[in-house]
Amino acid sequence: MSLLKDFKDFAVKGNVIDLAVAVIVGGAFSGIVKSLVDDIIMPIVGSIFGSLDFSALYIALAAIPPGVPETLDALRKAGVPVLAYGSFVSVIINFAILAFIIFMMVRQVSKLTHAIAAKKETAPAAPAPTPEDVVLLREIRDALVKKG
Repeated sequence: MSLLKDFKDFAVKGNVIDLAVAVIVGGAFSGIVKSLVDDIIMPIVGSIFGSLDFSALYIALAAIPPGVPETLDALRKAGVPVLAYGSFVSVIINFAILAFIIFMMVRQVSKLTHAIAAKKETAPAAPAPTPEDVVLLREIRDALVKKG
């Protein structure tokens, strides 16, 4: 029973829920970055290097059998070892963009946290409550002023 209780306590902690939400949002965001790389950045990079389909760039590491089309998919199906460097470069660019965006988000959260902490430090402290004896003396003084 203790194992089940420990797991329940772990699973419902705020940090675990936050992590789950972050993973889901990160997965969706990863799809956006992948589309940005595959559909916008890589065609531009590919046109600079002379190939519109950059992800299909490869180097055959063995002789290509006769009759096999010289495409990445066909060579892989034929069992020819290939170094698919175009796909690797796409993944590296995808990672770099995603890492930079996460870095910028963490940087902004850090700045916001520091700004909030600095604001708390500079905020004036609430005045201390007036001691009860001082309050009573003021009441006596006010009563004497009314009589006199």
